[in-house]
Amino acid sequence: MNLVYDPQHHLNQPVTSADRVLLAVQQAIVEGELPAGSKITETGLAKQFNVSRAPLREALARLERCHLVERTPNAGARVVTLTYDGLIALYQIREELEGLACRLAAERMADEEIEALSKLLEQHLASQRVREGESYYQEAGDVDFHYRVILASKNQYLINMLCDELYFLVRMYRVQLGMNGPRVSRAFDEHKAIINAIANRDGELADLLMRRHISASRKNIEQKLSAHKEVS
Repeated sequence: MNLVYDPQHHLNQPVTSADRVLLAVQQAIVEGELPAGSKITETGLAKQFNVSRAPLREALARLERCHLVERTPNAGARVVTLTYDGLIALYQIREELEGLACRLAAERMADEEIEALSKLLEQHLASQRVREGESYYQEAGDVDFHYRVILASKNQYLINMLCDELYFLVRMYRVQLGMNGPRVSRAFDEHKAIINAIANRDGELADLLMRRHISASRKNIEQKLSAHKEVS
């Protein structure tokens, strides 16, 4: 594992056939096109995504490593299910590690990086859906506020865990359950407060604000999971 900070760490740079399949299936799972909990087969996915079995097999192994696919003996592979217990466990990790990422970012970001992050938030606000509090959808990778803050920590262990191993599982919860409703305006304001703390080089405050932000997001998703459970 390379533990030298890579400022060019980006998603969505497919090189091999397996990379291309991985990105396609990842997006389908995160967006709910392949529903949470649904059974998947190599044959079905090969037909759906028009790919051969070899790169698909490699992509599925990588999807397991990033926790989007689960294999059960004698039951085959399924898309991970979004559950209350899974949410709590995942967001406990997020609160701790992204809080730390914020603290480090406040210490390590160059002024021009902070300015670029502020401009990113301005671009988010330019979206009519965000301005009107309808939804706050962020594409994956370096146009995602959280992804950029984690990269700004310049700690490769954190980047490996949060931008590679857990990133798409977090996105699955965020995209399917957390990016719309009354939380939208508050989430944007919380992002703004976090970048202000980073700009002021107040790592302790940035850490605290990120933890509170993720805790509020978790509670929002908890409510939606509970409502979904009652309906079903």
